[in-house]
Amino acid sequence: MSGHFVIGFLNRDVEKEYQKLDGSQRRLVRIAIEKLKTRADEIGTPLHGELAGCKKIKWRNAGLRMIFRIREDGTVEIAEIVAIGRRDRSEVYKTAAGRLSKRPAMVEYDGTLR
Repeated sequence: MSGHFVIGFLNRDVEKEYQKLDGSQRRLVRIAIEKLKTRADEIGTPLHGELAGCKKIKWRNAGLRMIFRIREDGTVEIAEIVAIGRRDRSEVYKTAAGRLSKRPAMVEYDGTLR
């Protein structure tokens, strides 16, 4: 791995999930995205089953999870965010698995999350 990753959202729904977070949760996600840009291959916990090939970042105190995967597109390495949400009844994992089964086009992160 090169140590530099392009950040992408699997689809617009992931951006909407981010926008629904409260301010403190958004801050946590923004910090994680900055880390993903240089260390996506080093951080996160690998997942299994339907989400094999994906990783999760979790914030236990916030009850928040972010599911992402690393993929290559030619010579570019992409850390692609699949889902962001609460762990509540494993909903974020179900959402991520459903999205991956549809194979949507990626939306590149432009660095302007607020």
